Parts: sequence; structure tokens; C-alpha cells
Amino acid sequence: QVQLVESGGGLVQAGGSLRLSCAASGRAFSTYARTWFRQAPGKEREFVATISWSGGATNYADSVKGRFTISRADAKNTVYLQMNSLKPEDAAVYYCAAGNIMSTLTTRYEYWGQGTQVTVSS
Repeated sequence: QVQLVESGGGLVQAGGSLRLSCAASGRAFSTYARTWFRQAPGKEREFVATISWSGGATNYADSVKGRFTISRADAKNTVYLQMNSLKPEDAAVYYCAAGNIMSTLTTRYEYWGQGTQVTVSS
């Protein structure tokens, strides 16, 4: 059974940092693009960051550029999202996804995790 499991969410003060992890099991995702999305209450799920299968290419939403960093450790079948200088508007459930190509569209992804909550207090 293919699974993506996120962890690392929690409560942090504005200006603080968190590192999210997404561990994959059930198959090797080393040739898949890996991507983070987030969804705040009452809002659509939105793209946050993506990394190519090789790790050589990344793309970020404008709202997180310069603050978030996506990386991957294929030996661990894991992708990370380092989030610095967090703002209250970053609060959301964060989801990881895996797909054949890098995309900002949720419809391009076949595999999804269950999400991890990030709460940012002001």
C-alpha cells in the first residue's frame, strides 16, 4: 500500500520556524516530483513548493519565496519543507503529494498524504 505520511506540524509563534517531513512507503518515489500544498479553513488547497525528481529544480509560491525551502532525501524516501519567518497567514493544513511531473495543480498528483496542521500565533 502506497502511503505518504506528513509530520512536523504544530503551534509556533509568528517569526518562528518549523520543518515538515513527508515520508513515503509502499513504493520508491525517487523518480517522482514531490510537492507541498496547504489548505486554510474555507479556502482552496493551494500550491506551496515543489521539487523535481532529481532535486535539481524547485519552484515556490510567491507568498513563501525566501522563507520556505523544499528538499528531498531519496535514501529516506522523504521530502522536507523548512519554514522560516512564519506568518499567521501561513497557518493551514499542509499536504504533501507525489506525481510524475512538477506542477502547481492539485489535479496533477496521484498520491497524497493526510496532512499536518500548522498553527501560527500572532
